[in-house]
Amino acid sequence: MLIDMIKETEFQEMMEAHIKEMLVYMLEKDQPFGILCNLEHVTFDPPLPEDIAGVLQEVTLFMIAGYTFESFEIEGHIVSFEAGFGPQNFGSVVSMPVLAILQILVEETPLLINMAQPMPEYENEPEESGIKSSLESFLSNPENRKFLKK
Repeated sequence: MLIDMIKETEFQEMMEAHIKEMLVYMLEKDQPFGILCNLEHVTFDPPLPEDIAGVLQEVTLFMIAGYTFESFEIEGHIVSFEAGFGPQNFGSVVSMPVLAILQILVEETPLLINMAQPMPEYENEPEESGIKSSLESFLSNPENRKFLKK
């Protein structure tokens, strides 16, 4: 029963809206946070060099602080941010579907745990696809617009 429920579109949309609300809350409070995510759904632009990509775990924690925090964006069903990797601080834009975020943490304490899986049609979506539910809810608050890429 639980496995069936977490695969339902309605559950995925509800979870995505909740994750977005939590991310916006963290951004509005200027609160650095971590996101634990499933790396199979993450893209890097430019791609990471093999020596760096090879050491990342299947489930990876990204700390969203400093410049990474300032560059954090929510666009449709995708979150992205700039980050530096390895000893040379190799710069790359990290992008993933909102539902690829497994946990949101502050000071090593999980504030949100996501049980839903990313919807395949949302992975690396460049623009809004016309699916209204969670994005309309997010945009219904005029304060949230400042977190969208212009």
